[in-house]
Amino acid sequence: MRRDGYEICFVVGVGEELDEVCDVDMWVTFADGQRWSGTVFTVDEARRLMDRWSDTGECLDGRYFYGWDNLIVRDPGIPAMADVIDHLVVTGDYRSALRPLGLAED
Repeated sequence: MRRDGYEICFVVGVGEELDEVCDVDMWVTFADGQRWSGTVFTVDEARRLMDRWSDTGECLDGRYFYGWDNLIVRDPGIPAMADVIDHLVVTGDYRSALRPLGLAED
């Protein structure tokens, strides 16, 4: 998704409905080549994972969820997630919410 001064790339699964995506890796590449990455989850997807972990024993039986570059959003779908990323870029909060990757390779 090209924007003025940056591009957002979502790594969506083959055949996945774009309006229903609830868990996706993504990165932002700025015009100067700087890249930032993250994994976007909906609140419902985080809850679903934690419920599953309560059965598997992971993360203290699903009692917590963490990740350095995990971003939790309310609404599913690439358009809704792109709105959030756009907001993070405008406010500069992407520096806290995403992971810096350095310069893009040519």
